[in-house]
Amino acid sequence: MQILTIQRILGILLSLFSITMLPPIAVSLFYQDGADQAFITAFVILLVTGILFWLPVRQHRKELKIRDGFIVVVMFWIALGLSGALPFFLTTYPAMSFTDAVFESMSGLTTTGATVLTGLDSLPEAVLFYRQFLQWLGGMGIVVLAVAILPLLGVGGMQLYRAETPGPMKDSKLTPRITETAKALWYIYLTLTVACAISYHWAGMSWFDAIGHSFSTVAIGGFSTHDASMGFFDSATIEMIAVIFMLLAGMNFSLHFLAWRHRSIRHYFADSELRVYLWILAVISVVTSVYLYFTHTFDEPWTAVHQGIFQAVSIGTTTGFTTTDYYLWPGFLPVLLLMTSYIGGCAGSTGGGMKVIRVLLLFKQGYREVLRLIHPNAVFAIKINNKALPAKVVGAVWGFFALYVFCFSIMHLFLMATGLDVVTSFSAVTACLNNLGPGLAEVGANYGSINSPSKWMLCVAMLLGRLEIFTLLVVLTPAFWKR
Repeated sequence: MQILTIQRILGILLSLFSITMLPPIAVSLFYQDGADQAFITAFVILLVTGILFWLPVRQHRKELKIRDGFIVVVMFWIALGLSGALPFFLTTYPAMSFTDAVFESMSGLTTTGATVLTGLDSLPEAVLFYRQFLQWLGGMGIVVLAVAILPLLGVGGMQLYRAETPGPMKDSKLTPRITETAKALWYIYLTLTVACAISYHWAGMSWFDAIGHSFSTVAIGGFSTHDASMGFFDSATIEMIAVIFMLLAGMNFSLHFLAWRHRSIRHYFADSELRVYLWILAVISVVTSVYLYFTHTFDEPWTAVHQGIFQAVSIGTTTGFTTTDYYLWPGFLPVLLLMTSYIGGCAGSTGGGMKVIRVLLLFKQGYREVLRLIHPNAVFAIKINNKALPAKVVGAVWGFFALYVFCFSIMHLFLMATGLDVVTSFSAVTACLNNLGPGLAEVGANYGSINSPSKWMLCVAMLLGRLEIFTLLVVLTPAFWKR
């Protein structure tokens, strides 16, 4: 294992991350909100720490092995989660404990959107901007990670497409093409963000709110600059704009990449995962809208429709924006929406959840087993985009699902052991493991009232969900550290 090379990467990573403190400093000075000192201090600490890590090993440039790649990916998220907590911890308003600061930072960078903060409307603009900016940076990191890095390590949603489906990366080792891919993804991500911000401003948001909400929309994060989230603006136009960009951000960024490269949208129509993704969200939107209208939650048909569509897409893509307290909606609806987040977005998107492609493969595998009972001697191939998948890919999906259920069960029991009730612990783990954000019961509005051990466990849940389970668990396996 290339320890010195990994140390060098960590030093560079911390030094670069310190630069992210500069935009909030500029915002603080512009609005004169008094929060600039916390960000300046965090900038100096991170820059100096990064240089101290990098300086002694700056000459070590050995090629990373696959095992080193796992370490780098896990280190990336843990180091940035802790580093991102510095401004929250150092600022005097809001006054946050170290646990709350790490929770808020990890939630932002993993684009979960679970928050411990209240009174957002009165917080310093720099703090509000920083929360949104964290999610935007995390979303970009997720796209590059999912599309360019994880396939090379043999894990992640994009691994299902490897060598079977067109994509921006197909190499079996780290090559300069990662830089090219990352650059193209950056352009796509930035273009979506700019288009989203302009659309929000056109619909009535201030530039500050438009930019902040475009960050969290394209990142599928869900943080807002207001306690009422999207409900603050009380605008169906803004909500429908959000729906469009949430749908786009929840799609496989490889498809955006191919559309950009070939100047054609035919790849969208040919992708079976995208069709299932849109079909699921359409069905959930219809069910939600009809139920809201016939239970008289909203008396106006149009209100029930746009509320139903917005909330179904927001939670289904694991964004987590809200226009109302959805967890107080009648009947089975809150649980239905929460369960939809288990499916999440497409592989290679900023969305959370198990990913549509895995759910599709699980369904196809289950259906194949039924057919085998009817025709024991027949051979049935599982196909995606009319291409048969190898057995090891299907086996990997079942392995992922088993670990997903196991991790969920352990964390759910842990939260209950700390004193949380069944609904709160169930929804909190669901929301954090799926990188959704808002839960039910005690964590419906925010996570500020739950105990510290639960918050740390939920930080692990966010990390597990964002790193696609395998990436984190493989580093915790004893066999990983044996020569």
